[in-house]
Amino acid sequence: MATRTKQQATPQRPTLAILTYADNKRIFRGNQDNFIDLIRAGEERGVLVYVMTTSDFKLSGKHAVGYRYQHGTKSWKRELLPLPHVIYNRIPYRKFEMMPEVQQVIQTCLRHERIRFFNPSFFNKWTLFEWLNKSKQTKPYIPATVRLSSSSELDKLLQSYSSLYLKPIRGKAGKGIMKVSRVDSSKAAARQFELSIQDKTKSQITRFPNVSQLWSEVSELIGSKDYIAQQGIQLTSYKRRPFDLRVLVQKNYKGAWSVAGVGARLAGKLSITTHVPRGGSIDDPAKLLAHAFGSTTSKKVIQRAKKAALTIARHIEKASGHTLGEMSMDLGVDSDGHIWFFEANSKPMKFDEPPIRQKSLENLIRYSMFLSKKSTKLSSYR
Repeated sequence: MATRTKQQATPQRPTLAILTYADNKRIFRGNQDNFIDLIRAGEERGVLVYVMTTSDFKLSGKHAVGYRYQHGTKSWKRELLPLPHVIYNRIPYRKFEMMPEVQQVIQTCLRHERIRFFNPSFFNKWTLFEWLNKSKQTKPYIPATVRLSSSSELDKLLQSYSSLYLKPIRGKAGKGIMKVSRVDSSKAAARQFELSIQDKTKSQITRFPNVSQLWSEVSELIGSKDYIAQQGIQLTSYKRRPFDLRVLVQKNYKGAWSVAGVGARLAGKLSITTHVPRGGSIDDPAKLLAHAFGSTTSKKVIQRAKKAALTIARHIEKASGHTLGEMSMDLGVDSDGHIWFFEANSKPMKFDEPPIRQKSLENLIRYSMFLSKKSTKLSSYR
């Protein structure tokens, strides 16, 4: 009887391309230190990681143009490299992502039969709240939120809540956020409203006698930008400075959502937000929460925050209809220890806490390995 020998193909090295934008000002945009860290993490696990730009983008054939980092010369080298199994979207700004030629690249990635593509776009704040309000599991974490478009909406919310935050739907790092507060008095005629505008690390406060005049100022400030108005939450504070939690949620080596770490951001003394570029500072969540609740309760609060983050991440991915691999979240904790969701970012900034940073790189590489196996299986059937 004749025997058939099965030829063993040499398995291709898992390959991850970091997609970003190139312009005439520099070789490519984005946090290059972040890319170098990810390339190094890939090397440690046998994964080829390189940077691919939207201008060099081409997925036909077996090779792609990409940039590898040369550690010896501390420079980038443009090369012809193996076609990636996985593409990780790190286009850094919405304005780049919305360009027609970039959208065409993204759609090609989404439609590709063999290449896995994750985190295809920035989140829209209003869309997120619409999604999360529709689920019984996530609704309890959501502050009252409306799309801001008129004086009457602002007035209605101010009748229910003593303070509101006005946030740009497509904002980033706290830019453009304003706070509106109701200043109640024993005399009805003396009722006033305060508008706090973030100016770098400080805030400017202006008072208005009525909602009409307040709205006139707000509408001029927001111009044509889309904004939401959100119930102000009385955050837990440390030495009279409010703080919130930054949670990094990522897919792991099994393709399941996991918490890479929880950090804390403490508001600046004269700041209306906790964002570091707006005067906030990085701190230890266990220390801040223990100061407010005691060590035993603080551990329970962190566990509840992790559970909330995982529930929210799963729901956002399901509602988006796309493959997501990571997101960072801003979660608030009020004086009762209740968890509130404020924001999610599909392009998380680099976490400065070393353990979270290390875990984030490890998760990205391991998740890419998980996706590359799926990509390899798909190609073997064709």
